[in-house]
Amino acid sequence: RLGLERADTAEKALSVIVDLLEKYGQGGNCMESHMTFTYHNSFLIADRKEAWVLETSGKYWAAEKVEGGVRNISNQLSITTKIDREHPELKEYAKSNGWWDGEKEFDFAATYSYVNTARMTTSRGRYCEGYKLLNKHKGSITSEIMMEILRDKESGINMEGGFMTTGSMVSVLPQQPTLPCIHFFTGTPDPAR
Repeated sequence: RLGLERADTAEKALSVIVDLLEKYGQGGNCMESHMTFTYHNSFLIADRKEAWVLETSGKYWAAEKVEGGVRNISNQLSITTKIDREHPELKEYAKSNGWWDGEKEFDFAATYSYVNTARMTTSRGRYCEGYKLLNKHKGSITSEIMMEILRDKESGINMEGGFMTTGSMVSVLPQQPTLPCIHFFTGTPDPAR
């Protein structure tokens, strides 16, 4: 929200977020219940001209400029070797912890998470299912199709049970500056409503 408030481009919003992350860190309970549950965050940041994926691990972060196609984020790191901006100590911290030898190509997701990056788009899970649904409609995604994807319960994108989807948003950002941007927000946690 502060990125939206303080920046007028996606890349400037990225800078706002990483500056706050480096200054204040992240954390805190992710649920309103008394159960303690925290996690690190990922962000899709877009404007009319460009889009970025920002993923974090503590105060460390990596960002990838989206050059085309479709991208999604969901409960795991997805930035691998294409890193366009990064925390200045990202690689040194990984090296000092023995996570990366400094020799082979640096892979953010493989280094900072337990997920096998070779299986990200083939194993059944929210990230993989979202990837499949987006690619099924690649080149013809409308706001209605995006809403259908966000309502999909079978894939786990629309979560129910112990953890529930808390909100969804679909934005239409025309590249032509004379056309208005349109934003759709859910009024309830379940986007199927």
